[in-house]
Amino acid sequence: MQIESFRVFRDLVETQNFSKAAQLNGITQSAVSQQIRAIEERFRVPLIERSSKRFALSREGGIMYQASKEIITQFDSLQHQFNEMRDIVSGNIRLATVYSIGLHELPPYLKKFLREFPNVNVHVEYRRSNQVYEDVQTGTSDLGLVAFPAQKKHLKTEVFKQDRLVVIAAPTHPLAGQAEIDLAELTAHKLIGFEPDIPTRRAVDKMFREAGYEPKPVMEFDNIETVKRAVEIDAGISIVPRATIEQEVKAKSLAAIEFKHQPYFRPLGIIYKQGRVLSPAMKRFLKTLRDPLA
Repeated sequence: MQIESFRVFRDLVETQNFSKAAQLNGITQSAVSQQIRAIEERFRVPLIERSSKRFALSREGGIMYQASKEIITQFDSLQHQFNEMRDIVSGNIRLATVYSIGLHELPPYLKKFLREFPNVNVHVEYRRSNQVYEDVQTGTSDLGLVAFPAQKKHLKTEVFKQDRLVVIAAPTHPLAGQAEIDLAELTAHKLIGFEPDIPTRRAVDKMFREAGYEPKPVMEFDNIETVKRAVEIDAGISIVPRATIEQEVKAKSLAAIEFKHQPYFRPLGIIYKQGRVLSPAMKRFLKTLRDPLA
């Protein structure tokens, strides 16, 4: 029995899905089943309650899961220590990110990192915010990038950047010529928003609520690009992160208006699994995100 069998079992327990465990380890679903049976035969214990309709561990399976986590943690730690001693930064990083960060915030960090560490392969997956948390929890992704990061069980979260929120309007809109605006003025105009489950939408709703207003979006979308296109055709105005509209402002297809009196920000966060042994590549990538861009 090889050490990878412990990794396969750990991933199966954490994803509770044979297909996902197979994907994480680059093997077939049949191979996952074979490796689990091999462990059971080696220790002569049942690991999974096969009579249950839902995935469930036996008592022995619970003990094996804890042991598997410790074995893999120690093995990975040893491997990473040796790589750091030899100053080897290579391998793969699986990164899940929401669209707005992946398209508008990540590229300069990624360019800087890959220029310094060309032997690292960074695979970027674009996901909705709730899916990013799920991917990191289950181990499908090594790192996640989200807006308004929330504290979640078994996840480590840190903010790496603050994004300023602005009002955007079509160049022909009456507000387009203003340099500043306050929330009260926005209530007189059609508002285009994100869907209710998106963190930026929840933050915008909170801004209005705390000021004593209740916004009523005339349109709701699930991504920044569609919001921008709707504003460009003058279907309404919107509140978005400044970094996501730099190209449109430069091309004069959108006008950006700052908030009066009080700026509003969108924090951008890094999430990864708590207690996970970070590879040299992941440590360097985190450092790149934490360091200010030149």
